[in-house]
Amino acid sequence: MKTVRFNKQALAVVAACFIFLLCIVSYFSTTSSEAHNTVVVGDRPRGGGRLAVRDVANRHIAEQKEPEIARVIHSKSVGEVERVVSQEKIEKLRPARVDPKPQVEKVEEKTSTEETGVGKAPIQSSEGLEKLIGKIHYEDKDEENDLRRQKVKEMMIHAWQGYKNYSWGANELKPVAKTPNSQNIFGGSQMPATIVDAADTLYIMDLKEQYKEARDYIEKNFSMAKSTSTLSVFETTIRFLGGLLSLYALTQEPFYIEKAREVGEALLPAFNTPSGIPKSNLDVASKHASNYGWANGGQSILSEVGSLHLEFLYLSRIAQAPIFEKKVKKVRDALEKAEKPNGLYSNYISPDTGRFTGSHMSLGALGDSFYEYLIKSYVQSNYTDRQAKNMYWDVSDAIQKHMIKVSKQSKLTYTVELNNMQPQHKMGHLACFVPGMFALQAINEDTEEEKSRIMTLAEELAKTCHESYIRTETHIGPEMFYFNDNDEATSKHSENGYIQRPEVIEGWFYLWRLTGKTMYRDWVWDAVQAVEKYCRVDSGFTGLQNVYNPKSGRDDVMQSFFLAEFLKYAYLTFADDSLISLEKWVFNTEAHPVPILSH
Repeated sequence: MKTVRFNKQALAVVAACFIFLLCIVSYFSTTSSEAHNTVVVGDRPRGGGRLAVRDVANRHIAEQKEPEIARVIHSKSVGEVERVVSQEKIEKLRPARVDPKPQVEKVEEKTSTEETGVGKAPIQSSEGLEKLIGKIHYEDKDEENDLRRQKVKEMMIHAWQGYKNYSWGANELKPVAKTPNSQNIFGGSQMPATIVDAADTLYIMDLKEQYKEARDYIEKNFSMAKSTSTLSVFETTIRFLGGLLSLYALTQEPFYIEKAREVGEALLPAFNTPSGIPKSNLDVASKHASNYGWANGGQSILSEVGSLHLEFLYLSRIAQAPIFEKKVKKVRDALEKAEKPNGLYSNYISPDTGRFTGSHMSLGALGDSFYEYLIKSYVQSNYTDRQAKNMYWDVSDAIQKHMIKVSKQSKLTYTVELNNMQPQHKMGHLACFVPGMFALQAINEDTEEEKSRIMTLAEELAKTCHESYIRTETHIGPEMFYFNDNDEATSKHSENGYIQRPEVIEGWFYLWRLTGKTMYRDWVWDAVQAVEKYCRVDSGFTGLQNVYNPKSGRDDVMQSFFLAEFLKYAYLTFADDSLISLEKWVFNTEAHPVPILSH
């Protein structure tokens, strides 16, 4: 037998080569694994982040696969749209709260549509309209915000479908009972508040099929003849008239002018008072106007009479009917002329004498939108309405002097109500529109010093409203919150329900648009997630009886303003600034955008 002898030197070379090849394979395997865990920030890769990919449905982490982040499927039929983003999956979309926010690759959406913006009114050519409106659909470079926007759109579809299924043509929906909800303010159960209030939101979200359902119903069925009982002049103006005017501005369809004029003309008898100050309620059929007995013995209410100007002015322009502008100008003149203690406006005014009565003053209920409409009228006029500007800046100074306080415990800035000039240390959810109002003031100040000071005030107030949310179990704020020995931006004993009010979201929307701080987007997203978690039911969204204890039960009403305001402001927060640009539009107090006018 022949003996086989091995060359020791050759064996050593082979072994060395084998070990070298193993090292190379191991190196590339590790590098590939790390690449799956990298987010690109600028030109530099940063390990440990979430994978930035174009196909959201295939997004994953290499070593530990994340649950799929499902998307809302954009389909041709309302019935085909599925709710596929669960609360647990939404939680994973939340970015770290860092400014500026790291950039990730943009998501390529399969939904391709065109998005909006208007300016001059009226606009006749579709080409001019498209130029002023901008595009309804765009691709945000921020993947998280694309997903957030799609989630809000899915919530809108869910709310609309519930209303359509169980309350079509009625005021609103009771989503738990799955029956219509009627409120006296609408003038009868067949006044379609939700349809008119929600239609421009559907249009802005580019929900074509749902918008067409609303549009066709309004064109064929909406009529003030369906108002068979007393309605609120204020609510009819901001929801119905405001909604119709916005729809005309967005679409340029003439029938919306006809419908809006019908509403405006139906409301005119309410202005037939010695002072021109309208009364709160009106029976359209009999033309009898009246005030609430509880309103300081039958007086008119500041927030109501002072929140008609945007709508009536724009109606006059597009309908070429000066009567509407004359009516609200007379109201404004009366308010300017009336005596104001310490430069502040009482919540009540006599329609007979045009004088303020009582000594209760508030930036929340009974006062709120009057102040908002002063500065917005100045903006709407293309900054030419000097009366509105002077009245606003004068009262803003008085508010800052007498109605802004800082809490002792947490140093939170808040607004107070006044009774005989004595402060009541409570702030309503309604008053959380104020950050947006002051933010608008800030960008219109003449000096950099004042711009900075007023914007800081707006942001401090927004922080307080945020605290009212995050100090609850649900992360949804109460109807009223207090500052005293027992409460600090909380409401532990009373007034702690939630009826889908949008003012907090509104304020954060303005601050996002006007400061660019992503913190405000994150705050809106927190609130959206909270509402999705605690308020969603099979047929829509409800309110809550107690935001500190979600087990206390639901408020079974899906308010029309949930679709008109909450979801619209949330959607726009995650949209490009060109969509309903604040340089071209002004929102009424129901979030219906009307264009800044050209003269």
